[in-house]
Parts: sequence; structure tokens; C-alpha cells
Amino acid sequence: MIKQTKKQMFALAAIASIGLSASAAFAQTKDVVVDGKGEVPYAIDARNAVARSGTGLCWRTGYWSPAAAGTAMAGQFPAGCECDSDIVPKDKCVVAAAPAPAPAPAPAAAPRPTAEKVKLSADTLFDFDKAVLKPEGRSKLDELAAQAKDVKLEVILAVGHTDRLGSDAYNQKLSERRANAVKTYLVGKGIEANRIYTEGKGERQPVTGNNCSDKLGRKALIECLQPDRRVEVEVIGTR
Repeated sequence: MIKQTKKQMFALAAIASIGLSASAAFAQTKDVVVDGKGEVPYAIDARNAVARSGTGLCWRTGYWSPAAAGTAMAGQFPAGCECDSDIVPKDKCVVAAAPAPAPAPAPAAAPRPTAEKVKLSADTLFDFDKAVLKPEGRSKLDELAAQAKDVKLEVILAVGHTDRLGSDAYNQKLSERRANAVKTYLVGKGIEANRIYTEGKGERQPVTGNNCSDKLGRKALIECLQPDRRVEVEVIGTR
């Protein structure tokens, strides 16, 4: 009699254990609430939640098929992602990765500064040994001012040069006066004064070299040295 009672107690304990395990498994599952559109391959309750067995398995209906499990939606994913995860393709059960952003367009290359140097004959700009602009010289500078307005101007460099006739000190001052005369005229044509830099090189940078002998008569020597008497104007800017 005692042995039979013990057997009954063991049986009840086993049943209780099974019941607790099923309850625990069911407690760990979450409700799968379907959208209720189309054929739902699972039994659903009044909340549109999929009915489950005591062990947490989803109850299938006669409409169930692998395809239906992967198409009946329960929120963001198919209901089968929770109920039949071993059947529904994995890629349907994860959030699709956002596409990589398109690469930013390469910045446009900054315009490169351009430099244009113009050599103006001092004899065209000035009378011999003078620093007052002649009409022909003003016409040449009008063309230069118009060119400067076609670019985003950064700076204009005006450098005066003389021939070797006369003293070094005198020629230095003459080259500076001629460069400043060019600047004054260009400012009068609307170019900002702070964009124009002047410099006098005097007789230090001749271009005639040894081609003009001092044995020439003065008139011939002055004519031979003409290329040395010049004003070099460099316009720097971006187009």
C-alpha cells in the first residue's frame, strides 16, 4: 500500500514538472500579432495573435504552407519568422541594411591663378628721359586695364627699367617714377590702388647685354639701347 502511494506521488510530481516546463516555455514566447490581411496560415485569437500550444508552438491551419508562413505579416516581419524560423528564409526576418550613402561628389577644382606679363616699351609710354605718359602709352594701358577687368584680379606688378645712360641713382629714380606713372593711370581706370605694386630696377636688368657699344654715336646708342627702357606689367588673377 505504501509502495503504491509512493508511485502515485512520483507520477504526480512528474506531471507537475511537465506542466511547469510547458508553462515556462510558453512564458518565454511573445505574442505574434498578424495584420489580418489575406490568408493567415495560423490559428488566431480575438487579438489577432497566433494561438500557441502549451509548449509555445504556433497552431497551423489548413492554409499553412512554407510560402504562406513567409508572406503573412506580423508587423515588420512575416509571422513565420517567429513560428517557423527554421523554414522562413533568414533574410526575411532581419532589417535590411540601409544602402551605403552615395559618395560625395569630388569638390570642384579651385581655379588656378593665371599670370600674364606684358612688356611695354618705355619709348611707347614716355618720351626719352621723361616719366609723363604719351597718348600712345595711355592707349596701351587702356587695353591692359580692360584685360585686368576680365579676371578676378589679385595683383598687378609694374616694374620700371632704364638703359645705362646716366648715373645709377638717376636711373633708379627714373624707373620708379615711370612705374608709379603706370600705377596712377591704372588707378584712374578703376583698378584698386592696393592691388597695384610698383618697383624700379633702374639700369640693373638690361636686355641688350653687350650688343650696344659705347663707341656708337649718342643717337645710335640711344636707339640701340631702346629695349632696356621698358616697363614690365604682370597681371595675376583667376578666370
